[in-house]
Amino acid sequence: MARLPKDADFLAPIIAETLLDRLTMVTRSFPRTLLIGAHDGALIAHLRGTGTALSILEAGPALAASVDALVGEADAVDLPFASFDLILWPGGLDGVNDVPGALVRLRALLAPDGLLLGAFVGDGSLPRLRRAVMAEGVRPVARMHPQIDLAAMGNLLQRTGFALPVVDVEALTVRYSDVFALARDLRAAGLASRLSPAPPPLTREETARIAVAFAAGADPDGRIAEQFRLVHFSGWAPHPDQPQPARRGSGSASLTEALKPKR
Repeated sequence: MARLPKDADFLAPIIAETLLDRLTMVTRSFPRTLLIGAHDGALIAHLRGTGTALSILEAGPALAASVDALVGEADAVDLPFASFDLILWPGGLDGVNDVPGALVRLRALLAPDGLLLGAFVGDGSLPRLRRAVMAEGVRPVARMHPQIDLAAMGNLLQRTGFALPVVDVEALTVRYSDVFALARDLRAAGLASRLSPAPPPLTREETARIAVAFAAGADPDGRIAEQFRLVHFSGWAPHPDQPQPARRGSGSASLTEALKPKR
């Protein structure tokens, strides 16, 4: 099997850089940090350099051993409550078996006024690939993992007990020579199909039909534009000193008056 280029997983450094940028806008320190996922060595090195007491949770035993991480999944982590002031999750929430359960566990791991900050590839991503795998002559079976949309993520954060939830999306367009180059990037980023049971393998004819359908509508230079939608999210463990929403009906200004045209 051919080795993947070292830079094939281009999403990890993009997500890590964005999370760190957002973290710099928070004017408080985080003495104890949990990082979920050990795939980005630069992110690990940066966090260790900040002086925080860093713990890492990684599902892959070999990778976990290489960075001295705990082995486990986010929806099954068993650590003492209120153990961390910051939890970073740079990708992977959409792939766990029990998303609400994972968020409930992470909420319990945060100390009061602790921050959860993360991102994942969300709904609306890979529209060309999704259409291509439904091309005529390809067996109509599920081949792509379900994805979480913006509204659903906001609701999940509220339902699982996070205060001040914020969710937004960043669209990223990447141009490929063919569907096989895209598949290489998806494997490198851990975004290949995680459906269980796995769908039946594609035949050569089906693979060829998908490649043709994916290339349809390519740009004049022959390259195909595909889109990734990165959903960024944050939420805080509740604390009495946090800003509170105003009581319903307590406003003194009239919306009707504010919307009247000025003369």
